[in-house]
Amino acid sequence: MDETAAKTTQIMGVLNVTPDSFSDGGLWFDHDRAVAHGLELMAAGADIIDVGGESTRPGSARVDEAEELRRVVPVVRELAAAGAVISVDTMRARVAAESLAAGAHIINDVSAGQSDPTMLSVAAESGAPIVLMHWRGYLDQASATFHYDDVVAEVISELRTRIDEAIAVGVEPANIIVDPGLGFSKNAEHNWQLLSALDEFAALDHRLLVAASRKRFIASLLSPDDPIQAEQAAKDQATATISAISAQAGAWAVRVHDPATSAVACKVIAAVREHSAAAAHSAADSGTEGAGR
Repeated sequence: MDETAAKTTQIMGVLNVTPDSFSDGGLWFDHDRAVAHGLELMAAGADIIDVGGESTRPGSARVDEAEELRRVVPVVRELAAAGAVISVDTMRARVAAESLAAGAHIINDVSAGQSDPTMLSVAAESGAPIVLMHWRGYLDQASATFHYDDVVAEVISELRTRIDEAIAVGVEPANIIVDPGLGFSKNAEHNWQLLSALDEFAALDHRLLVAASRKRFIASLLSPDDPIQAEQAAKDQATATISAISAQAGAWAVRVHDPATSAVACKVIAAVREHSAAAAHSAADSGTEGAGR
């Protein structure tokens, strides 16, 4: 990876190997189609493929561990053999461990280690980076309205608790990635407030992942009277805008269904930041405040 690429916010492409995910449930449930779509995501600009075998949409039922393993591990193995960088989207330590053994690189746990108490130990022992996402409930509670006096301060505080717990069991601080958990235990207003304060999450001294893609609060913005009628292309355009905002705030990665639009947005932000830094450096070297026009 060249220096410019290293400064660009990474694109994490969503690969749901499920029959019931909110946006694309059933489309990639077949093994061969899942692998093919993973390769398509890479070709479209995804730096990381996030493979998940259990839906986290509001009201979804949990699958048993054996079924989640059956869905996920063979796909991870085949994509890893094709050179993909893979994160495994799971709340189960065994699924994480077997996926890492099959070639995955990152654990993405929406419960931040709260669903399976051994997850953080798997991360510590494997040395794999782990995404700690903010939430306040299990899958069937994910859309519940929760009260916040100050959503930004409270989400940051609760993430700090999860960070401290991870470090306490041996996870290296450099391997911790934080995710504000847009759409989980939050209403639309909470989500927009969190997005307006991404720089505060970036200041936590851990990598930041932002996962807004196609979520209901975006659909509600685009089609207030009937969010279900919001067009997918428009949701992807809105997602790309959020990706640009996230990149500007210094996010390490954005998790998206459509890598192409977000990859362009993040490259633009990286180019602007690079040239802004170069201009500032040049001005400092010349002893001026910067060129006028």
